[in-house]
Amino acid sequence: MLLALVAASTFTSGAWAQLRPIFVLNSLDADVSVIDPASWKVVKRIATGKEPHHLYLTPDEKSLIIANALSDSLTFVDPKTAEVQRTVRGIIDPYQLRFSPDMKWFVTAGNRLNHVDIYRWDGRDLTLAKRIATGKTPSHVWIDSKSSTAYATMQDSDELVAIDLPSQTLKWRRKTGPLPADVFGTPDDRFLLIGLTGGEGVEVYDVSGPAPRLAHYIPTGKGAHAFRAVGDRRHVFVSNRVADTISKIDFQTMTVVDQYPGPSGPDCMDLTADGRYIFVASRWAKKLSVIDTTTREVVRQVRVGKSPHGVWTLDHAPRQ
Repeated sequence: MLLALVAASTFTSGAWAQLRPIFVLNSLDADVSVIDPASWKVVKRIATGKEPHHLYLTPDEKSLIIANALSDSLTFVDPKTAEVQRTVRGIIDPYQLRFSPDMKWFVTAGNRLNHVDIYRWDGRDLTLAKRIATGKTPSHVWIDSKSSTAYATMQDSDELVAIDLPSQTLKWRRKTGPLPADVFGTPDDRFLLIGLTGGEGVEVYDVSGPAPRLAHYIPTGKGAHAFRAVGDRRHVFVSNRVADTISKIDFQTMTVVDQYPGPSGPDCMDLTADGRYIFVASRWAKKLSVIDTTTREVVRQVRVGKSPHGVWTLDHAPRQ
């Protein structure tokens, strides 16, 4: 097949350009595996800085950003061609990252150094607006649809904090269950879902008032960790890293409505544009696993690098 024979560094010509690559970040190899979705082979490895932990596709989808925590840098990659666009240095301890929807603010969680950094973005350069001391081990970040509030979980002090972006000030902090990890906000900005990696489910906070209120607890499985919206503005997946499962949550009823296998420590996920296949990083197996949501079966695994973490592709379902 022609696509399987294309040179490893080429993603731009002919039919190949219609199938965009799948990117899998390998935290302990300091690189990213680039997978051809036609042949299901790793056709390229992109070197990054030390200990990259998360990938993030900019809201305009022009760049895939890799956060290199121990190198204090960001690697910008073209999500269509898999070519490195540039490296931005001097971004201190970027463990997890997120742009505001309006792309005026860029927020990083400094996992080792216990701070959250707020940057201004002018379309090209990042300027530090404020470094905010937080709880212990900032983990994941969510920003509301109005680009006004950033929420961050504190993994080792069991907290959720809210930061006002225009003033770069701490609005409130709230104790959570054990080892809060990823955070996901419902499209109406009313609820935040928090994966409890040290527990067996998801806490749901109502953040529509002046202070957060624990509204629901959703049992999902041991080690609830990372979220991925299904794209219908009603459901979200959560990976249960210890239980080796993926749960589908209806956030209108706040219940689990389906369950899928998630082999070998499932972590970050992406979802194909038609919603049929989940791509999940199998952290302990050094593989990308592909789950068919119609049959609830693992239909493919691709060998990648050590401790695969983030997964992204341009050919994705909506992320809300």
